[in-house]
Amino acid sequence: MSTNTGTAGSTDSRLHGLVAIVTGGGSQPGEGVATGRAAALVFARSGAKVLVVDRDLHAADITVKEIVSEGGVAAAYEADLTDSASAAAMAARAHELWGRIDILDNNIGANGAGSVVEAADDVWQRVIDLNIGTIVNASKAVIPFMAAEGSGAIVNLASVSATRPRGLTPYSMAKGAVISLTRAMAIDHAPQGIRVNCIAPGPIYTPMVAGAGMNPALRERRRTSTPLAIEGTGWDVAHAALYLVSPQARYITGVMIPVDGGGSIKSPQS
Repeated sequence: MSTNTGTAGSTDSRLHGLVAIVTGGGSQPGEGVATGRAAALVFARSGAKVLVVDRDLHAADITVKEIVSEGGVAAAYEADLTDSASAAAMAARAHELWGRIDILDNNIGANGAGSVVEAADDVWQRVIDLNIGTIVNASKAVIPFMAAEGSGAIVNLASVSATRPRGLTPYSMAKGAVISLTRAMAIDHAPQGIRVNCIAPGPIYTPMVAGAGMNPALRERRRTSTPLAIEGTGWDVAHAALYLVSPQARYITGVMIPVDGGGSIKSPQS
């Protein structure tokens, strides 16, 4: 099982007084921790007030209850971020609750297998809507509130599959677009004091991965596929996000950080 490295009762207060929206922040059934849920917990443990957004309100509530049980401040919100009106309502709710929005952590995504010949039309549309459309809609809704404050930080979730394709062509395409979108947004909104970065996870063990045909042999092969030969978890992604949204990263924008145990620098022969 994954270790909770976002320790409850942490004395880290780098996000004190800030308001964060974490999309895809609900608790998912299964072993491990999802990146969105981990980010919501880590941000709250660092002092942020967190709007936990998920299409499943019950899942968001589970994350919120854990945050509140640790003394943090959070609220659950149900939204379908493929819909721009739903995204606008989400941003309005965060601002209504706490009077500002400082952080947006975009975690929603979906896989898509096959080549351009094999993948069905609905697969292409689904990966575009969930991996790209949700980021566009959430960011469009949140950025005006950040601009009003003259500051803000956005983190988008890409994937090492964007630069190391592996038979998931629709997914690789969508995640590559996330990297390009991040860089474009960083340029567009730097004059408003808004930083935009992205994380490219490698083989991270999450409930979604655990429930997708995982077995002990495959899990071990994933673990040893990277130079560090340790298993990546949602906590690893969350802590990278924490750094990128924190004041310590004030001079960083438009970057893509691989969180992959070194897998993206490993040659096929090594």
